[in-house]
Amino acid sequence: MSNDQFENLGPQVKELRIQMKLTQAEVANALNVTPGYISNVENNRTAMSLRVLIYYARLMNITLDSLIGRIAPDYKQTALDNELMQLISKMDDDQKTKLIKTIKLWRK
Repeated sequence: MSNDQFENLGPQVKELRIQMKLTQAEVANALNVTPGYISNVENNRTAMSLRVLIYYARLMNITLDSLIGRIAPDYKQTALDNELMQLISKMDDDQKTKLIKTIKLWRK
C-alpha cells in the first residue's frame, strides 16, 4: 500500500469509530494507546502500526482485510470477496442453499 493510499486511513478510522458510537478515549483505551494517537491517526498526522491496525479491526468487528479494502480502493474488490467468503463459511448448508436462491433471483 502506497503512502497516498494511507491518506484514506484517518477518515475511515474516524468513520468506523463514530459508527460504533465510540469516543477516541474508548478506542485508545481498548488499543492501549493514547487518545492523542487516535486523534493523530484520524487527522492523518500519523499512520497506525500493523499491530494497532489488527487490534483496531478486531475492535470494530471487521477483518483486517476489510479494513484495508476501505483504505485502499484498488484492494476493495479482493477485500469484499474475502469478507463474503468468510461470512459464507460460517453458514450451514440450508443457509447456503437459501443464499444461492436469493442471489439467483437478484441476478435476473
